[in-house]
Amino acid sequence: MSDRIAAAFASHGRSAALMPYLMAGFPDLGTSREVGEACIDAGANLLELGVPFSDPLADGPVIHAAATEALKAGATLHGVLRVCESLAGQLPVVLMVYANVVLAGGDRAFVERAAAAGAAGLIVPDLPHDEAAGLREVCDEQGLALVPLVAPNTPPERLARIGADARGFVYTVSVAGTTGERTDLRPELRDTVKRVREASSVPVAVGFGISTAEHARQVAEIADGVIVGSRVVRAAGEGGPDAVAEVVADLASAL
Repeated sequence: MSDRIAAAFASHGRSAALMPYLMAGFPDLGTSREVGEACIDAGANLLELGVPFSDPLADGPVIHAAATEALKAGATLHGVLRVCESLAGQLPVVLMVYANVVLAGGDRAFVERAAAAGAAGLIVPDLPHDEAAGLREVCDEQGLALVPLVAPNTPPERLARIGADARGFVYTVSVAGTTGERTDLRPELRDTVKRVREASSVPVAVGFGISTAEHARQVAEIADGVIVGSRVVRAAGEGGPDAVAEVVADLASAL
């Protein structure tokens, strides 16, 4: 399944692959499935599917609120994986999930369920690299890519270790902090991406703070993938699948 991620980065035919993030179960499971379909129809190359969690430390207010609403609406891991299953036949789906959810029933059981639902990879933002070897081994066995995150302030020695162990792509956080829309991209981002490229052989995708077509265009000049979260989730809350389709089409047109 992780081979699908490599194929998506190799065959998008644009300046960079576009990966919208959507929160599974927001505003409800059925609508989140329709939001995923809208992303696909509007030009997404991969999908990042968030698993709602009550204490999402890496997420800013928009995604945090969406997770809360999803849980209130009754989203469960079973329901999230059904959304994944419905979308995974069309594009690679990478689950963004917090460590407690993975470990609650055992990492092997979680990975096997994710693989059965067609997931191509996992992002576990609160799992330190030093503690990820066991989960990475299980993911490798099941054909899922355990995608690591790096930040602008990741020390060189640690970046080298993370880059060497990376599967699928390296998720490069554009700013230190949480997700969320921002006005401008940091001028240091180019250097950050360069350092990540030198540390790993897999594609480099950039997320956190990217919300406009101009942001996407700028990131595509230096990276292999563009990840857009809060802007897409906000559109899902304000106007549903139609609004998301408009946002994703605008982003895709810039790549």
